[in-house]
Amino acid sequence: MTRLSQTLTTSIDRPPQAVYDYIRDPRHMPTWAPGFTSEVHEEDGTWIAQTTEGPVTVAFVPDNDFLIADHVVTVSDTVQVLNPIRVLPNAEGAEVIFTVVQEEGQNDAEFEEILALVSGDLALLKRTLEGAAV
Repeated sequence: MTRLSQTLTTSIDRPPQAVYDYIRDPRHMPTWAPGFTSEVHEEDGTWIAQTTEGPVTVAFVPDNDFLIADHVVTVSDTVQVLNPIRVLPNAEGAEVIFTVVQEEGQNDAEFEEILALVSGDLALLKRTLEGAAV
């Protein structure tokens, strides 16, 4: 059985590799995903993000030529959330694609809140990258 999902996208007028490199660096998360975290730091090779729910770990897939920046957020020993995110070439720029899947136990209103947060984060990512020489 599948769950409700929605894919959000934004076009960014920056080279795809620059967008990918920026997204994959967990230290940048507070600048473009403040709805998720206000602070990220590394402890013994593990990235820890401070969220409103407390600290969580963030683990990205290995660096790859496909510009896949999927990452798993581990909330607890039993709760892990996969965040599928891709960067695709779009002419001279990039298309960022982020799929949100409704989590088990999450009601429709909570899912809509997450979609609004991610949409805002992608808009901020666009403004951040287009306004800076990254």
